[in-house]
Amino acid sequence: MGPGVVIALDAPSRERVDAAITAALSRLEQRSARLGDGAAALGAATRAAAADGKRLRPALLVAAFRAFDGDADRQPGVWDVAAALELLHTAFVVHDDLIDGDVERRGAPTVGGRFRIRARDYGADARQAAAVGDAAAVLAGDLLLFEASRLVATAAIDEGARAAMFDLLDEAMLVSAAGELADVEHAARADCPGTDALLSAAHDKTATYSFEAPLLAGAILAGAPDAARQPLAAAAADLGLAFQLVDDLIGTFGTRRQAGRAPGADLREAKRTPLIALARDTASWPQVSSALAVAHTGPIAVRRAQRELEASGARDDLVALVTDRLRRARGHAASPELPAAAVTLLATVAAAIEGRIP
Repeated sequence: MGPGVVIALDAPSRERVDAAITAALSRLEQRSARLGDGAAALGAATRAAAADGKRLRPALLVAAFRAFDGDADRQPGVWDVAAALELLHTAFVVHDDLIDGDVERRGAPTVGGRFRIRARDYGADARQAAAVGDAAAVLAGDLLLFEASRLVATAAIDEGARAAMFDLLDEAMLVSAAGELADVEHAARADCPGTDALLSAAHDKTATYSFEAPLLAGAILAGAPDAARQPLAAAAADLGLAFQLVDDLIGTFGTRRQAGRAPGADLREAKRTPLIALARDTASWPQVSSALAVAHTGPIAVRRAQRELEASGARDDLVALVTDRLRRARGHAASPELPAAAVTLLATVAAAIEGRIP
């Protein structure tokens, strides 16, 4: 696995998941092409948004499926459900880029960025191009959400499992939407929200759809008993929050290779993360606040803000929070209701998250 990868699909599984994703989005692209140039461009942009990627959520689903002795020959729909969770993630990324005003991701145009370029090419001014880009991002994300649901609806799984998959998808969409809204509102408040509120938003944005849903989906598709699902869900929730908190550390202190963008991006964008809330509770907050106020001005100011955050003890405090969540996850994983392979899987994921700490 490459740097920062928590868990990866083996090559044959990756091929099966990618084939399911390709089939779904090729169908969408072909149908869109019949509806005119704009719809064709939207279909192509939607397909491009789901290209490549680490496939974290499918990897967790497949790993859990196997940990509970799932057999893909008897349950071939597992690949479609895994693909559905990847498309759900892609939908959230597309909408998140819109919310954040991002027109590039890892050096390539986002859906909104592609349509801004397209609009300028046919003569739109900057305001009109931005409106077109935003509209395309909304619509592409919506199409991806539907494709995720359609894959679950048509997957070759029994009806009891299908109902459970829709319950997981339903909860993932709602909780993630609530977390995203909380994140946006926190950034708009005149006062800085408390650490508990920021931790709750961090959990809701990531843990439910990125860890709880895929791990539980894999277990349910494999026929895991109800008694095993509670400790698995509890461990997944703690792993998901730890993962997001490490992402916050990477967004503040990580290298370009770790973050996939310029170092200190979260500081330049003045994001209100649990790290900032922890710093606010220290005696060093005046110095930290002063450094954060100018972090947007360039790399020297970013480095100063990083030093002040480190000196305040907030970085160490956040690392301690990550360590505590991973300890809790390992505790849940020790449940006698879980098979040894599931315990090993959860321990492997916890260790990989710990290894991402910058």
